[in-house]
Amino acid sequence: MRVAGRWSQSIPGYALKMELWSKAALSNKHAGSLSIVLADDAFMRDLNHTYRGKDKATNVLSFPGEGSELGDVILAYETVKEEAGAQKKSFERHAAHLVVHGCLHLVGYDHEKEQEAEKMEAFEVKILSKMGFPNPYKAV
Repeated sequence: MRVAGRWSQSIPGYALKMELWSKAALSNKHAGSLSIVLADDAFMRDLNHTYRGKDKATNVLSFPGEGSELGDVILAYETVKEEAGAQKKSFERHAAHLVVHGCLHLVGYDHEKEQEAEKMEAFEVKILSKMGFPNPYKAV
């Protein structure tokens, strides 16, 4: 796990929590290694520009791996913090959702079409609920 910014101060025990959240998302059905990169907005902006042609930071990006590697999930600290505040959610709650969201992308879930989005969101809600988190798509 690579860490930048204030992740360790914002989520006590972050390493274990990231592991638990990603395992819950993958539900032991998907074998392979996974990297979670806890980055800052500058790093995320570079990735988003390079790989998606968008010159701005985003909350989470997923990059599929090859062979026994599931891939990488990258989160941007400042963006996650800003979104959590705007949505009146705890930083940890929002980060958990984004880890689950990113992991689901690695195993084939998407949200480009409405039907795909509904399926992915329902699965996210189910996974997060099992971990004690409320529906991330409903206002607090």
